[in-house]
Amino acid sequence: MKLRVLSLLALFLIVIVVACAGPQIYTIPVGYQPTKTFPSLQQKFGSRLGIAPFKDERQKTSYIGIHFPLQGLPTNIESLPVPLEEAVQKSFGRALSWSGVKVVPVSAWDGTPESLKDIDADSVLMVEIKEFWTEGRGRLLRADIRSWVRLVIHLGVKSEGKVFTQRVEMAKKVTVLEATPERVQEITNRVLSDVFDKFLSSPY
Repeated sequence: MKLRVLSLLALFLIVIVVACAGPQIYTIPVGYQPTKTFPSLQQKFGSRLGIAPFKDERQKTSYIGIHFPLQGLPTNIESLPVPLEEAVQKSFGRALSWSGVKVVPVSAWDGTPESLKDIDADSVLMVEIKEFWTEGRGRLLRADIRSWVRLVIHLGVKSEGKVFTQRVEMAKKVTVLEATPERVQEITNRVLSDVFDKFLSSPY
């Protein structure tokens, strides 16, 4: 009887510890890494491109994904740096600078053609993050990783006197031996890069 009570007490303590532990967290660097060159960007954007603050318009902004192992607690995925919109904006600006476009910060832009005259740049860009999620699911001897990104990109061009809006989305699913943080990072950034590569190939 005493042994049974001790066993039940031990089981109760294990349940409490597991419940209090909560899910683990992967922190992965998020960023745009171009896979090709875009020689006509200066012709499209002009010599100076203003970057307005990116907006994260997802319903839940705390994480960028989750992994469900075959056994055990799920692992949440968090961007580095945080918030996500900052990580995406910084990496996008760096990539454009490497392409020869001078990037300048713009404190705010309302997205209208009328306000272009007030922007100290040849063009201005703003991105709304609608979806940004990576999900991994452990299976016997393997794991599936699915990542999808959907952005709405607004580009105002002074020489055209117009604002061009594109809705760009990409998704990718792979099967790997293990959903390690490195593999999750690789798939996530590949999808993000495909989205921006598609946009920059034809901004308007």
